Amino acid sequence: MPRVVIADDQTLVRGGFRMILGASGITVVAEAADGAQAVAAVLKYRPDVVLMDIRMPEMDGLEATRRILAAPAGRDCRIIILTTFDLDQYVYAALTAGASGFLLKDVTPEQLVAAVRMVRSGDALLAPSITRRLVERFAPRAPARPAMHADLSELTPRELEVLGLLARGLSNAELAAELTLSEATVKTHVGRILTKLQLRDRVQAVVLAYETGLAGPGTGPDPS
Repeated sequence: MPRVVIADDQTLVRGGFRMILGASGITVVAEAADGAQAVAAVLKYRPDVVLMDIRMPEMDGLEATRRILAAPAGRDCRIIILTTFDLDQYVYAALTAGASGFLLKDVTPEQLVAAVRMVRSGDALLAPSITRRLVERFAPRAPARPAMHADLSELTPRELEVLGLLARGLSNAELAAELTLSEATVKTHVGRILTKLQLRDRVQAVVLAYETGLAGPGTGPDPS
């Protein structure tokens, strides 16, 4: 079962999430009231998943996410961003920092449990189509900065094609139909892309496609 750290400055939120996860057999190894406590808890307990509030005192969830994923003890940790605002600009920043997705705080108990188990298994919590809308909305407003992986030269032409289609929000089945390939072959291509570019999941692949200019606003139909 996943081991979880809950980071939120509201005691009631932490307590509610602890009860929900505990009732489903998921172990909450620690709670944190701010980002600094979250970083310390991850380094001490090495959880599988962190539920991370964005807006906290002392150190916000964005900075805590960066520090956790930069630390050797946190590299295998999956971070789910908690927010009360859909398409919050801080959520986009957290995704580019390496978070595996986000949840609104009004999620149902079933959605919370499913999200923790999903990211623990290595899947991205956020649909690529939603990530695309985040990138299109907030990336043009962000100050200029180097892309996460500006050099895509390690990818084969086919892998570049797959990455571009990922940015349009296509599922593996849709990719297979578009490229006339089997889903197994598509999964192999996606896996190689993530490995070569040292990306954590498909969400990061979509963000990367936009930040490197491989994809841009208006690329393909919006699956939403």
